[in-house]
Amino acid sequence: MLQSILQIRQTPAVLGIDADPGSFSIRQYKPNMKITTTPGELHVQSFRPELSIDQTRARAAYNGGSVLDMNKRIYSGIQQLYLQNLAQKVENGNRMAEFFKPGNTIAEVYGLDTEPRSFPEPCGPASYDNVDIHFETRTPQIEFTPAQVDVAVENNRPEIEYTRGKLDIYMQHYASVQFIPPELNVQM
Repeated sequence: MLQSILQIRQTPAVLGIDADPGSFSIRQYKPNMKITTTPGELHVQSFRPELSIDQTRARAAYNGGSVLDMNKRIYSGIQQLYLQNLAQKVENGNRMAEFFKPGNTIAEVYGLDTEPRSFPEPCGPASYDNVDIHFETRTPQIEFTPAQVDVAVENNRPEIEYTRGKLDIYMQHYASVQFIPPELNVQM
C-alpha cells in the first residue's frame, strides 16, 4: 500500500524597493573684489652744472686788467722803488762819509749811478696757468613714494540646495502557502 503525501508549497514574499538618491546642488559666486591703487610717485629735481671761468690774472698779464688792479700794482711797485731808492741813497751817503777810503770818491759813488729808474710794471705776471676754470655739479634730489594697493574682498556664501530622493517600498509578490492533498482513491 502506498501512502500518499501531503504536499506544501511555499512562496516567499518579495519586496520591491525603488530608491533614487537625493541630490545636492551647490552654487557659489565669485567673491566681490574692490581694488584701489594709489600710483607711486617719483620726483626728480636736477640742477644744471655751473661753470665758472676766472680770467682776471690773464687780463692782468695782457693789458693790466682793471684800472683798480693796475693802480694797486703800480702803487705797491712805487712803494718798493721808493724804499729801494732810499736804501741806495743811504748807502751812497755812507760811502761818501768815508770818502777817505779807496773807491769812495764822488765820481765812483755818483758817477756809476747813471741807470734810469724803471717805472713799476703795470701788468701782472704772465703764466700758462692764469685762467681758473671751476666746474661744479650737484647731485639730483630724488623723492620716491611707493605705490599702494588696497584689496577689499567680500566672499559670497555658497548656496546649497538638497533635493530629496524617493524611496518606494512595495510588495512585489506576497508570500503564499499552498497545501496539495494527496490523491484519494475513491474506488473501493
